[in-house]
Amino acid sequence: MLDVSVIEDATAAAVSLDPVRAKLLAELAAEPASAAMLAGRVGLPRQKVNYHLKALERHGLVELVGERRKGNVTERLMRATAASYVISPAALAAVEPDPARFRDQLSARWLLAVAARLVRDVGTLITGAARARKRLATYALDGEVRFASAADRAAFVEELTRGVGALISKYHTDDAEGGRDHRVVVALHPTVKPGPPAVDPPAVEKPAVEEPRSE
Repeated sequence: MLDVSVIEDATAAAVSLDPVRAKLLAELAAEPASAAMLAGRVGLPRQKVNYHLKALERHGLVELVGERRKGNVTERLMRATAASYVISPAALAAVEPDPARFRDQLSARWLLAVAARLVRDVGTLITGAARARKRLATYALDGEVRFASAADRAAFVEELTRGVGALISKYHTDDAEGGRDHRVVVALHPTVKPGPPAVDPPAVEKPAVEEPRSE
């Protein structure tokens, strides 16, 4: 089982987003189970669970890991192909974000477009590496920093930009024979604090205003 799998196909994405199938994926990520075992957990008839499992199997989201005989029935033991899944923007290719449309380093929406491209590209690379049975060379740095003021944050961004820019200039070689291009992405955003989801306040109806009528 993979730690994370990227879903690039639109139909597979739709299958995984079905609430019942998402629950089955969660159960099968924890441990292998048969349709009969899952039926009691999700509160559905075994035939209905079988139907959903077949849809998940067709799209490579679950796989057969064994069979066992129970009375006159042979149960198929299934498990999820990954512990978690990420849907690539490639699944919505017609409307996926494109960072090239605009470039604003201080825009949260541009950051989102860059992050979406990162998910798409890394997903494509993982798929290609798996088919070629090769390892994929990547690197990620994840950390947190607390700024005392907005001025400190601005100074940090300026220094970070100079530092990373200097490293890129130092190691980038246009005419390196046999070299391979790499993309560098550095992101900075406020930390999202865990907590209950925000609930929108109830809508307040405004009193209707009667239009004046001409006599």
